[in-house]
Amino acid sequence: MGVRVEMPSNQPIVLLREVVGDRYLPIWIGAVEATAIAFAQQGVVPPRPLTHDLMKDVLSATGNELSEVRITDVRDGVFYATLVFASGVEVSARPSDSIALALRTGTTIVCADDVLDEAGLAVPAEEDEEVEKFREFLDHVSPEDFDASE
Repeated sequence: MGVRVEMPSNQPIVLLREVVGDRYLPIWIGAVEATAIAFAQQGVVPPRPLTHDLMKDVLSATGNELSEVRITDVRDGVFYATLVFASGVEVSARPSDSIALALRTGTTIVCADDVLDEAGLAVPAEEDEEVEKFREFLDHVSPEDFDASE
């Protein structure tokens, strides 16, 4: 779904959504990773490769295809992920880095059912529409829209 900032802590969150179902998975991430994910979603190409762009270039140059990103576990509020390569090799990684790389490579992101059961938030369809409307509002609102003199 994207990157949001939780208030009042100002902590970035990446929000994943089930393709089939009504659960969302919020994962708290660092500011650098939030920027990397947002850049990938918005198609921003920096003048020099960022770390995740470099990883994508290394994979391409070496012929290693990333076939899947798996969110595998959550323990004590800490999420874990695995990068799965076409060769069968699996590498443990942070979900934020995994998601940033998946967005750059067009790789599928999957999440273990037990992780969704434990940390997922169910949002009924009618609330989902309200969440989307609110998200669109936030994407287009500016400080001038809240003129205190009115």
